[in-house]
Amino acid sequence: MRSFSYSAIIYSAIIAVLAICVFGAGSVAAAPQGLLEQLHKHAILTSTVANNGDLNPYAVIIAPVSAGRISAGDVLVDNFNNVSNLQGTGTTIVDYNPATKKMTLFAKLSQQDPRCPGGVGLSTAMTMLKSGWIIVGSTPSTDGTTATKGNGCLFVLNPSGDVAAVWSGPNIDDPWGNMATLDNGTTASLFISMAGFDLPSPRVKDPATGAAVIVRKAKVLRLDLAITDGKVPVIQSQTVIANGLPERADLDNFLFGPTGVALGPDGTLYVSDGVGNRIIKIDDAPTRTTSAGTGETLTINGLLKNPLSLIMAPNGHLLTCNGLNGQIVEIDPATGKQIYAQWLDVDQAQTPPGNGDLFGLAVTPDGRALYYVEDDINALVEITK
Repeated sequence: MRSFSYSAIIYSAIIAVLAICVFGAGSVAAAPQGLLEQLHKHAILTSTVANNGDLNPYAVIIAPVSAGRISAGDVLVDNFNNVSNLQGTGTTIVDYNPATKKMTLFAKLSQQDPRCPGGVGLSTAMTMLKSGWIIVGSTPSTDGTTATKGNGCLFVLNPSGDVAAVWSGPNIDDPWGNMATLDNGTTASLFISMAGFDLPSPRVKDPATGAAVIVRKAKVLRLDLAITDGKVPVIQSQTVIANGLPERADLDNFLFGPTGVALGPDGTLYVSDGVGNRIIKIDDAPTRTTSAGTGETLTINGLLKNPLSLIMAPNGHLLTCNGLNGQIVEIDPATGKQIYAQWLDVDQAQTPPGNGDLFGLAVTPDGRALYYVEDDINALVEITK
């Protein structure tokens, strides 16, 4: 993803406030159909550039509890690029405290860890458990492209930011998208997209299309954990609950593949299939013992433009960021109807505006606002009523 200096923040803020545009069915409806229609004020909260120069913010998660150096409600953001702006080389997680409005460095991992195949490049796969453990994915590279990517791993950090365990293996290949978590305290299930299996260099072209080769090997993995007080979580079982999803290398965006993962209250898992430009659903995700293959299409095309991060809104709707423009889209999972889209990023430096700028997305603890990151200006932004 592209990244520019923090000095552009003021400019972007002005543009964002002035240029909030809305699209969608029923744009003149008297009553709001969804959440996005009610959110209009964008405020930049902080730079997400770490003190070692890491940039390109990806994951955004809210701390569910206070533990170690983290306070409940803190916003944790990781960086995918290092100071040289090479994708797949970022090693830092920063912590924004909404009460003090200060950003601090929470963790800085070693660039090379022999337990993590290929090195370290922290991705959008991140969560914090009620027990205080932080789990974050690595999708590493050495030249900023998939030509040198490794399989990566999942790091388990204690709430002081120290690495306590590293998980890797045959089912783990570039943990990529935002992580859905079902956390019962002593057990937890993590739902993670893996988008790196046999992915070639972006310069390997399909002779039929002239575009980067599409490989249909991406998966969604469920990890079931056992958690004991004072001890590092342990993986009890691994289940591939979706496979055969498309993935594709990309020079500007590192890769496209299944990215967003959101768990509904009835156990349906929703996944953004970026290459297929659709949202799929997987039934019985917490309990199923077999793969649902490529899933069932919930909604496709329309307002979607390479959907990335995916979360459940407080009203039960899905929210996804577009990768190919600066919009966020609201979807009713009961019907698949795309309700509304709103510009989060109108940076004219990209075509279309905001192309490649959005990634992480989270709901604030009170359910009344959203956090998102813009990687063109390396900033955490809040959108409120």
